[in-house]
Amino acid sequence: MPWNARFYPPAMRHLSEVAREKAIAVANALLADDPLKDEGRAIRIGIAQAKAWAEHHGLPVHDTDAAG
Repeated sequence: MPWNARFYPPAMRHLSEVAREKAIAVANALLADDPLKDEGRAIRIGIAQAKAWAEHHGLPVHDTDAAG
């Protein structure tokens, strides 16, 4: 199931907006590459990759990071 900025897995709601967008993109790409891939695994990989990407670029990882 493709996700977007308005419809995404609950596990991604704690991410900052930029990290969530990256997690959505990664998870969607994984599922597009292999439609039989487990959605839960795609979500976990997407979140992990988005966290690493945001940290590498000095961007907030969690929505609380953006505020403070």
